[in-house]
Amino acid sequence: MPVLFVLMILFFATYPSSQRAFTSSENINNILAGQSVTGIIALGMVIPLAGGYFDVSIAAIAGVTNVAAASIIAEHGQPIWVGMLAALVLGGLIGAVNGVFVAYFKLNGLIVTLGVYTVLGGLLTWYTKGASSSGVPDSLGNWGSLEWLGIPRPFWLLIVVGLIIWYGLMHTPSGRQFEAVASNEAAARLVGIRVERLVFGSFVVAGLIAGIAGILLTSRTGGADPTAGPSYLFPAFAAVFLGATTIRPGKYNVWGTIVGIFFVAVGVTGFTLIGADVWVTPVFDGAVLIAAVLISTVVGRRRAGAAFAVVSQPDESVPISSEADTRESAGSQS
Repeated sequence: MPVLFVLMILFFATYPSSQRAFTSSENINNILAGQSVTGIIALGMVIPLAGGYFDVSIAAIAGVTNVAAASIIAEHGQPIWVGMLAALVLGGLIGAVNGVFVAYFKLNGLIVTLGVYTVLGGLLTWYTKGASSSGVPDSLGNWGSLEWLGIPRPFWLLIVVGLIIWYGLMHTPSGRQFEAVASNEAAARLVGIRVERLVFGSFVVAGLIAGIAGILLTSRTGGADPTAGPSYLFPAFAAVFLGATTIRPGKYNVWGTIVGIFFVAVGVTGFTLIGADVWVTPVFDGAVLIAAVLISTVVGRRRAGAAFAVVSQPDESVPISSEADTRESAGSQS
């Protein structure tokens, strides 16, 4: 996928209809900043998926925390830090609810989180009456549009969140144990790994990450939009599955997901700039998602098959005694 990504960038950067607009600093900064919310939501999905569990409610949690932060700050006149803290706490609590159902009640993670996604969407519509709100102070509203070292701040936030999640999954004992849960949950229990606690914690952390996405969404929009959060679900899923085809093929990973995010964003932006019809964008998103699932599944099965072949192959360096050898050895000993 990185090769395809580079080729796609070169195509839109040299195609006459899109060359000037695509390579402009405004377009580049727009892609970097505009995909940060999607990226953080996708990284939140990576955490439970690293252990083999789906969480489709993260986009809805981001929407709920967006509305909560904007409401507390703009409508109730509370300080910005109070609204941000409330968003994080609310995201963690919803994640904890998911974790209890999945880890301790042994319910299917995909079904539970899909139900939570639907419930949260209904509650958002009830609370907001379907209307957007604004009035967030400029100190928060302008943060998402500012730059640091010439790069949009939201992109830096995405990289920081990615580094934290990557380190937690790849370089901590809990992260390595959680990956063992994905490989074989029964074997993980036999060696003493506390599977339920790890699964519960993964959903809580995913909820906290969704809270960060909700805060960033509040900053980017200057208020709250009850339809904004859930709209990130499918782009984030496409990025996550695309990420499983690169960096660590067959495994959900942080850096592959980030590459997948911008792969989709560059494709959609490029098609828009060359004047493609409106239907091209959803078709591209859906086709990319299907291709990503297909490729990641095939790669994962090949890796599993190769690992099984290595494990099941007998070691030729160790001689295998025949039945006659065994009887002869027993006779000599007697």
